[in-house]
Amino acid sequence: MTDFPGWLDLCIKMRAGALEPANLYHAMIEAKILLLLFIANGAPIILHNLLGNLFGQPVDSGMVWPDGKPLLGPTKTWRGIAGAVLSSSAAAWVLNLGVSAGLAVGALAMLGDLLSSLLKRRFGILPSGMALGLDQIPESLLPLLWLKAELHLGSGDVLRLTIAFFVLELAISRVLYWLGIRKQPY
Repeated sequence: MTDFPGWLDLCIKMRAGALEPANLYHAMIEAKILLLLFIANGAPIILHNLLGNLFGQPVDSGMVWPDGKPLLGPTKTWRGIAGAVLSSSAAAWVLNLGVSAGLAVGALAMLGDLLSSLLKRRFGILPSGMALGLDQIPESLLPLLWLKAELHLGSGDVLRLTIAFFVLELAISRVLYWLGIRKQPY
C-alpha cells in the first residue's frame, strides 16, 4: 500500500473531484487507525479522571531502582492498561478493524507507554514530565508496526501515521488541558 498518496494529495484530489475509491478507502483505514491509537492512549487518562485512585494500583507496585528512582511511577496503573486494551478492542470492533487488532493496539500502545516511562525515570524526568518524542513515538510506533503486517500497510504509511499521531497528540493534549481533562498541556 505504499503507492497510495499522502493525506495532502488526497485532500487535493477530493477537492478536484479526482479521488479514486481505493485511495479513499486507504485514507479511511488510516483515519480509523489514528482514532484507535487515540482511544488506547486516552483511556487511562479518562479512567483516572472518572475514578480517581480507585483501582489505580501502580504497575510497578512502588518499586524503585537502587538509585532510589521509581521503576515506572505511580501514574502507570493496571486500571489504565486494562482500560486501554478493553476500550481499543471495543472501538476496533465498532470500526470494523477486528477485536484482535484492538487488543494488539491497546496492549502495544501501553507497552510503548511503559517503555517510555521506564526510560524517562532513568533520565531523571518525573512522572507526567514531558519528553518530546519519547512520550508519543513508542506508544504509536509499536502498535503501528504490528498493524503494518495485519492491515498490509507500507513503511511509508507507518511513518506517516507515527508523525500524524505525534503532531495530533500534542495539539489534542493542549485542548484537553484547556478543558481541564489533562493536568499538563502535553
